[in-house]
Amino acid sequence: MTEDVVTRAADLLKGHRDSIDRLDAILVFTLAERFAHTQAVGVLKAEHDLPPSDPAREEKQIARLHDLALQADLDPEFAKKFLNFIIQEVIHHHKQKQS
Repeated sequence: MTEDVVTRAADLLKGHRDSIDRLDAILVFTLAERFAHTQAVGVLKAEHDLPPSDPAREEKQIARLHDLALQADLDPEFAKKFLNFIIQEVIHHHKQKQS
């Protein structure tokens, strides 16, 4: 019977890991799509001499993500840190476009 329990646990573990791998792929492709759009925004900003960052929009996005995190039962502080990391990367790319 112990072997059945271990086999069942291994099956459950594999199922969770398969889901994690699938979700990681979704995250990577979603981030790639997001960055494609932010790159286009960076080009527009450079062409029209607009600042690389938009603090008012960033604040709204952080508040929006906070609400979404609460709805999704995700730690809002983690969501905020994650979005801040992405925003900093985007601003870095926008600054490069303006150089």
